Amino acid sequence: MNVADFDFELPDELIAQDPPPERGDSRLLVLNRRTGDIEDVMFADIHRYLSAGDVLVLNNTRVFPARLIGRRDPTGGEVECLLIRQIPNPKTQIPTPNTEEWEALMHPGQKLKPGARVLFEGGGVTIRGEVAGAHFYGRRTVRLWTDTAVDVLTAIERIGHIPLPPYIRREDRPADRDRYQTVYARDHGSVAAPTAGLHFTAGTLAGLRARGVEVVEITLHVGYGTFKPVRSDTVEEHSVDAEALTVSAVAADALTRALRDRRRIIAVGTTTTRALESLVIDGDRVLPAAGETELFIKPGHAFRVVNGMITNFHLPRSSLLMLVAAFAGRGHALAAYRHAVAARYRFYSYGDAMLIV
Repeated sequence: MNVADFDFELPDELIAQDPPPERGDSRLLVLNRRTGDIEDVMFADIHRYLSAGDVLVLNNTRVFPARLIGRRDPTGGEVECLLIRQIPNPKTQIPTPNTEEWEALMHPGQKLKPGARVLFEGGGVTIRGEVAGAHFYGRRTVRLWTDTAVDVLTAIERIGHIPLPPYIRREDRPADRDRYQTVYARDHGSVAAPTAGLHFTAGTLAGLRARGVEVVEITLHVGYGTFKPVRSDTVEEHSVDAEALTVSAVAADALTRALRDRRRIIAVGTTTTRALESLVIDGDRVLPAAGETELFIKPGHAFRVVNGMITNFHLPRSSLLMLVAAFAGRGHALAAYRHAVAARYRFYSYGDAMLIV
């Protein structure tokens, strides 16, 4: 299958640079994946499409301020570091007990060779760093530590910047710490938001529960791989990066009951969809999970858990668009995207939403 089959024309002005004035003030394209029929409504109308007994599954991961801006030590040149993943049990010698190793993207990458020292300061704390290894595509292993009792994660929370996606062409603002986060975000660990969930307010979720919709939470920490371009010519040659996944026994039991009762399971976002479709089903029982998933959902995937999906609009030729096409059908998905462009929907993380049922 050719990657070019998942291309579409998108005017730059439709790429949302800011969230709507109020959370939930978004448009909603409703796509019937059997007929291809499309409705244009507002996200506030989501309750019209969910019924008592439906199970709405949320990804409760929390974005951390993973972008550090500082300087080289001692030369003072500007440095930017995007933390991607903490490395457990580092094997290299560490300078203090309060030290961590991270996989990161660093700029300027060419100049930051192993041994280079960096410094990040602010909020009354200082994070020191040293490049410990260089890898493909500009990635680095960086060792971080603090000189005080403040641990590295606390220091990152104080001085880090929210890592807005590369297609949002502005600096982050204090308001992004709230708006680039779902109202139900709890489990710290993502470098990108599960953006389909950004549309929900606490009131929307309470209203759905009052209607008899069961709300279940799982965790999939979104890595920088969500923006990884598909560099191959064919879909089959591409792979996705592993992401940490946790599904509790309580969540697994709720999913088991829904499958046994043949009730709809609606995934909020592609991250939730990947998590649910990665689960092991033993007979008719969904098993809890704690680990990682590398599942790449592309056309031809047989969906075992998900019956409906809420999602934002994704990049052309991206693995996320391929996931949507796998669920809705490539023809229906691309027709919906062409309709969204013609109807001036807002695209990507801070954009509008689509419900596929």
